[in-house]
Amino acid sequence: MYMRKRAHVLISGRVQGVWFRVNTKDRAQQLGVKGWVRNTPDGKVEALFEGEEEGVKQMIEWCREGPPLAKVSEVKVKWEEPENDFKGFSIRY
Repeated sequence: MYMRKRAHVLISGRVQGVWFRVNTKDRAQQLGVKGWVRNTPDGKVEALFEGEEEGVKQMIEWCREGPPLAKVSEVKVKWEEPENDFKGFSIRY
């Protein structure tokens, strides 16, 4: 059964300057997940994933490792109600 999910994610560790955002966008597009990703001023990466439950869960799992140069120390996930307000996946600045 198709279940739409939305997850607000905060990733800590060595996650800036390692192509985390670009790789997150590529992975999300492969999985059909919508939303956005951005760097935070305190050195973390923040993302919002929305889509089919399996795709969103795969994105969260991918964030636990990240791209090859990343060293993820923590991933915090807050589940939210889906709002269907995204047309695609973007990098925010």
